[in-house]
Amino acid sequence: MKTKEYSVEIGGKKIIAQFTDLADQADGSVILKSEDTVVFASAVMSKKKEDLGFFNLTVEYMEKFYAAGEILGSRFTRREGRPSNEAIITSRMIDRTIRPLFEKHIKYGVQIIVMVLSVGKQDPGILAINASSLALGTSSIPWDGPIGAVQVGKLKGEKELKINSNLSIKTDTSQDIVSTHDVNLVVCGKDGNINMIEAMAFESPEEEIGKAFNLASIEITKWEKFQKEIINETGKEKIIIEKPEIPREIIDLFKKNLEEKAKNYIFSDSKKTDQLNKFGIEELENEWEKLIENKYPEDEDLKSLAKDFIYHKVDEILHEEVLKNNKRADGRELDEVRLIYAQAGNISPILHGSGIFYRGATHVFSALTLGGPEDAFLSDGIEVRGEKRFMHHYNFPPFSSGETGRVGGLNRREIGHGTLAEKALIPVIPSKEDFPYTIRLVSESMASNGSTSQASICASTIALMDGGVPIKAPVAGIAIGLMMSKVKSASGELDYKILTDIQGPEDHHGDMDFKVAGTREGVTAIQLDIKVGGIPIKILEEGLRQAKKARLEILDIIEKEIEKPRLNISSNAPKILITKIKTDQIGLLIGPGGKTINGIKDRTGADIKVEDDGSVYLTGKNGSAEEALKIVEELTHEYKIGDTAEGVVVKVLDFGAFVKISPTTEGLVHISELASFRVDDIFKIIKEGEKVPVKIIKVDNGKLGLSIKAIKPDFFPKPFIKK
Repeated sequence: MKTKEYSVEIGGKKIIAQFTDLADQADGSVILKSEDTVVFASAVMSKKKEDLGFFNLTVEYMEKFYAAGEILGSRFTRREGRPSNEAIITSRMIDRTIRPLFEKHIKYGVQIIVMVLSVGKQDPGILAINASSLALGTSSIPWDGPIGAVQVGKLKGEKELKINSNLSIKTDTSQDIVSTHDVNLVVCGKDGNINMIEAMAFESPEEEIGKAFNLASIEITKWEKFQKEIINETGKEKIIIEKPEIPREIIDLFKKNLEEKAKNYIFSDSKKTDQLNKFGIEELENEWEKLIENKYPEDEDLKSLAKDFIYHKVDEILHEEVLKNNKRADGRELDEVRLIYAQAGNISPILHGSGIFYRGATHVFSALTLGGPEDAFLSDGIEVRGEKRFMHHYNFPPFSSGETGRVGGLNRREIGHGTLAEKALIPVIPSKEDFPYTIRLVSESMASNGSTSQASICASTIALMDGGVPIKAPVAGIAIGLMMSKVKSASGELDYKILTDIQGPEDHHGDMDFKVAGTREGVTAIQLDIKVGGIPIKILEEGLRQAKKARLEILDIIEKEIEKPRLNISSNAPKILITKIKTDQIGLLIGPGGKTINGIKDRTGADIKVEDDGSVYLTGKNGSAEEALKIVEELTHEYKIGDTAEGVVVKVLDFGAFVKISPTTEGLVHISELASFRVDDIFKIIKEGEKVPVKIIKVDNGKLGLSIKAIKPDFFPKPFIKK
């Protein structure tokens, strides 16, 4: 096997890039290693053109069970199945990082496949992004890389941000992360600019986030330098794919028929009808399509070019009006948020909590469900393992965009949006000690015209407070956009305008979708998607400030509807009671083969969860939790001298009676402790099945000595004796 290695140190970690002929059928491939973590990345471009109407890039990040050195999966399927949520999030991060650096006119499919071969101390996700860049950079596939990707984090209790601090870039949604860090960002970019961010923070100030961007940029430059040296030495010559010229006849056809009225289609004078802008552009595109169809009914290539032309024409008009005239498609000011509506509850008495949030024509409904600790989600992946007691799920049915389509199953977008909202809310979720419930939120996109993910955060905040979940503070999210000139001014400065609360056309044709969520105190989550090569850090810092202004406006409206969490949870939610037993009593409570604990569950209808430290959580409705708690306490109660109880006589012998005072505890009442008088014939005094009061007078190695006369001397009447 032919092998060549290169190494570099980034963030204090040694990185090794290994190039071999192991996958020599791929256009480009690399093995990247660091601290016993190994990933393999390949890049391939299809041999045939495929005009799908969009650039066909697919990214697959594949977690291999063997990478953990264990045989994972279910007992019945000991192999990898559908990708985990964590794998999907990493695939999306790779996609969002590399996609802006492809020319959109490429009609060939490009596929990136990353396989995790070994999981060590280094997070494979960061290596996966950089490995994808190296595989593309050394291949013949036309791509404007390389890029660098780093993780910036700050552990709790520390003051300084660090590069590659070994925090997982994907496990932000596990509950363990709450106690380990304050800031965790993945930042990707090139040439001093940033083109992808995925972040979670615990109410970090905007200034600290800006510092993280600048720190990341320094280390990204090292990645770029390392990759460029490799590409210059071993990279293949890039294939040149000429950008097709738009025929003059298409340009003239547009000028003659649509140029004068195009702006009327795109722009609206009403801030309340932003939905119309989306449909207005569709009407413009439909009229253009009819013109082309009538004039060139048989020319499919020309139709394809005409479709590209109208897209870029709308893009050009939107950019020009914002940059030159500060004019937005729906007539708003550049920093103006659309009309907001918030509603807490009033959907159904069955729901444990609900929230409705409107931001213009984007409408989201969120529902809250509370369950016991046993309802937590159990993750058993190669990296993320353990229980999640807080979940946010997001759905985007086709009717929300006025379309028909497939219903059921999950797509990557839904998982990505759901996870982003989950990250935004985790910093305010109460601890298990303060609120032992498992919390599930489901956000339904009911109408979409820009940033349903951020509306989901707002609706979920309302649902949490409506359900009485004692969150630390309300969270709101907003999407910040950008219109940037394609060329710099004569002075070398970029001409750009930042837009608050982007809606449909600005999202589709704008240069940036910068989602920022947080509380009044600071940022909790960030996600950056762009359509250009990169965004200067100063623009992102300005965007953070503009996002904070909008976030505070939204929080004002949310808090006007519901100021703080309701004092009590819904009566429909289960009740959770907590008790603590000694660790050596856990086996007693569970019983052989789970017989004891399952018997209590069957008898009461409550769910019971026992943790390793002896914490017992009892969950149920209609008094079932209380009944189960009583049984558990009786079962595990350790009696002391002086304790009293009521028991049932289970056996009578010449020397005394055995009395059962709990399901697992009994003691002996000696004949001398039955009554205040001398008992000659015990069988005349006490019978099996009789209920009697007792007092513990002796504890010897777990054996109890009981007394009836010590608690009630006259319980048995003195027998009548004939003289």
